[in-house]
Amino acid sequence: MRRAKTYPLRLPRSLKRAVELQSREDGTSINQFVATAVAEKISALQTAEFFASRGARADFKAFDKLMKRRRGAPPREGDDIGNSVLTSAGLKPEAVLATLPKARKRVFAQHYKRGDAARKSSRRDSGGREREK
Repeated sequence: MRRAKTYPLRLPRSLKRAVELQSREDGTSINQFVATAVAEKISALQTAEFFASRGARADFKAFDKLMKRRRGAPPREGDDIGNSVLTSAGLKPEAVLATLPKARKRVFAQHYKRGDAARKSSRRDSGGREREK
C-alpha cells in the first residue's frame, strides 16, 4: 500500500460540526470518517457505472422472445412472481409495472398473468390431467 498523502479539506462550519458529531458517535476519527465517506461515494459511482455498462449490453429482443415463449412448465410453488423477491420486499407487480418502459410493461404483464393462471391451474400436468400431491 502506498503512503497516504495529505489533502487540506475545507468544509463549511455546519458540515464540519456534523462530521465531528457523527465521527464521535461512531467512535472514529474525523479523518477516518471522511475517508470512509469518500470510499462509499466512489463505490456508489463505480457501481452505477457498472450497471449502466451491463444495461448497455442487454439484448431486449432476446429477453422479449424468452418471455413470450409458450411452452414450458408453470413456475414451481413459491417461484412465481406473486411470491418472489418483489413481494417479500413489499412491492406489488403493479408497482414494478409503473417503473418499466411501455414495451417491457406488456411483456411483464403477460408473464405475470400467465403466472396467475399457472397458480390457479397448478394441479394439472402438461397433458391437462389432474396431478397428485
